[in-house]
Amino acid sequence: MKTLLLQIFTWWNGQTMGTRFHTWRHGRRVGEDEMGNVYYQGGTDSEGRTRRWVIYNGPADASKIPSGWHGWMHHRTDVAPSAETYVAKPWELAHQQNYTGTALAYRPKGSILNQGARPHVTGDYDAWTPKS
Repeated sequence: MKTLLLQIFTWWNGQTMGTRFHTWRHGRRVGEDEMGNVYYQGGTDSEGRTRRWVIYNGPADASKIPSGWHGWMHHRTDVAPSAETYVAKPWELAHQQNYTGTALAYRPKGSILNQGARPHVTGDYDAWTPKS
């Protein structure tokens, strides 16, 4: 019952009822990535391209789409990573969770949320004033 209510009233906890119906009616499963996200395609958009979408495994977070699937989703390639032996380039980093708002968030030196004192000003900057 909880899953049904979440699908009716929220979009960030996986697919909604509308997405489920559209996927059932028009979608063709293309593949799944290592995080459990499932990719579909079907129908055409206003420019004549095939529509492509993803059903996330868990909360909707676009940064969870791996680089190979990202290229396929944005029509940079017509071949899905599941149809080829895709190997990520060395510069393509794996997904890292966004820790904003948590205790693990990045807090640079000088941040009011960080321990310690703010670094001293070096004096190499002169602020602008209207009369100068």
